[in-house]
Amino acid sequence: MDIIQLLPDHVANQIAAGEVIQRPSSVVKETLENSLDSGATEIQLYIKEAGKTLIHVIDNGCGMSSNDVVKCFERHATSKIQSADDLFAIQTMGFRGEAMASIAAISHIELETKLIQEELGTKIIIEGGNIISKNDHACSNGTAIKIKNLFYNIPARRKFLKSNNVEMRHITEEFNRIALSHPECKMQLFHDNKEIYFLPKTRFRQRIVNVIGLKNNERLVPIEEETSLVKINGFICKPEFAKRTRGEQYIFVNKRFIKNYHIQSAISKAFEGLISSNHHPSYFINLVVDSTTIDVNIHPTKTEIKFEDEKSIYAIIRSTVKKSLGQYNISPSIDFLQENSFNVNIPAENIPIKEPKIKVNPLYNPFNEDNESIKNADSLNQQIELIKEDDLDHNSKFIQLNKRYILKINQDAIFIIHQRRANQRILYEYYLKSIKNLNTESQKLLFPVKISLSNQESKIIEELKEDLHKIGFVFNLVEANKLSFEGVPVNCNKDNIQNIIEDIIEQFKENNDVSISQDHRLALSLSSSIAVKDYKQFTEKEMIKLNTELINCDQPSFSPKGKPIMVNFNINDIDKFFK
Repeated sequence: MDIIQLLPDHVANQIAAGEVIQRPSSVVKETLENSLDSGATEIQLYIKEAGKTLIHVIDNGCGMSSNDVVKCFERHATSKIQSADDLFAIQTMGFRGEAMASIAAISHIELETKLIQEELGTKIIIEGGNIISKNDHACSNGTAIKIKNLFYNIPARRKFLKSNNVEMRHITEEFNRIALSHPECKMQLFHDNKEIYFLPKTRFRQRIVNVIGLKNNERLVPIEEETSLVKINGFICKPEFAKRTRGEQYIFVNKRFIKNYHIQSAISKAFEGLISSNHHPSYFINLVVDSTTIDVNIHPTKTEIKFEDEKSIYAIIRSTVKKSLGQYNISPSIDFLQENSFNVNIPAENIPIKEPKIKVNPLYNPFNEDNESIKNADSLNQQIELIKEDDLDHNSKFIQLNKRYILKINQDAIFIIHQRRANQRILYEYYLKSIKNLNTESQKLLFPVKISLSNQESKIIEELKEDLHKIGFVFNLVEANKLSFEGVPVNCNKDNIQNIIEDIIEQFKENNDVSISQDHRLALSLSSSIAVKDYKQFTEKEMIKLNTELINCDQPSFSPKGKPIMVNFNINDIDKFFK
């Protein structure tokens, strides 16, 4: 008996929808791209309940004919390509023809459209992929589409949508990417009848300022280069404005936002020596390449691109960014007449050159597992018990090694504690318990401290405001994208508030793991930011205090990120080195 059968169209469309439409922001991306492909110069986007109830896009593009209105909701129906060869010379934002069919399969749709040369347009209503009605309709030139009740017939998918704040943040990010890459298009965004963005037609630099924030103009450094492989233009931010978050990093290839590790690495390499390793440069870069030398058809979201000559593109971008940093006197001065690789210290005459000696341990056996100081988590927990027992003996001595490690020495053992990780563990458990018990202490600042954020960062902080209050932050929004802090958590340095807040924002931008609670992410970010840095001098009293607080933690063996905090060598371990 035959058991293989073709899936019904409505089931196949729902499967396709799962690949293309992951959340409301996916619908926003696809519909805005369709508007741009239609030649629209004005686009309005209306959102209700973060897109769960309504996504309404209005454009002044070319519109569609009565027949095309029906065809556009068929699977793999598109006006963008005619043959398989066209897939390797993509000139438009969309091209696969699966987006509208996928959206129609999981929502209620009302679409009105009219060609410029026609007197009447067309209105079509679709529910769950089925056409309910289609009629001639008096409407404006272009297209207006309403997508209602997203995932209404897939409750399992709808259940996994995040809060309205989170979903709206994703929608805003998609809107920003398209707005930045198309400054020639007037764009507006409304959420629950409130205007979020009004972006008039403008130049790229002004569009960046309008989207990211009013104070970014002075930070922007222009870059420009044209080669046979790629044309580059755009802006990088000055190194002193580098952030601990990666949010303001935009790369556009032929007006399409893309993610590419090699390009990001090339830009970061150009900033080496100008910013610290835990900060990230901001940039807004346009690349124009021959469409036949790239492949954009490698991911359903079309944000990943493969270049034909990636190494050359990498080198050109890196050198272009470095050149701009040099042109605007941002890079440190370099003496091009001096080749540093030839700076060799020449010994004085008549002094014999010493031959380097190689030390070898003849007793070392790589297959002897007894040589390992730490075998597994159980051994680490045993160390903690030894420390707790040793605390009964007040004759232990504490010594700091290289301002990074604390050595605790008694008659039978030496304990080596990683001071930063130990402090992270102590702070992490303190803040986590405080959040859950709602008893976090806040230290009042003598003078308020103000910090500036981007539009997107401000939205994240607004989303986290209640939880930040729980852990001891007392602040208010005093003006657009500027916060005034009147109180901070205990142990928090008022001079480090900007970095701490940016760390927290980064955690929520990068970590989408639903298994990690918001409380844990806040405690992790705060402990990481506040913990003592390497090379901090400790007094003996401070070392004793750190040791005591560590052994009282619920999990003193590992840092909040799972790295070991300490090792120990008992007298038997030490004896083995001298056999």
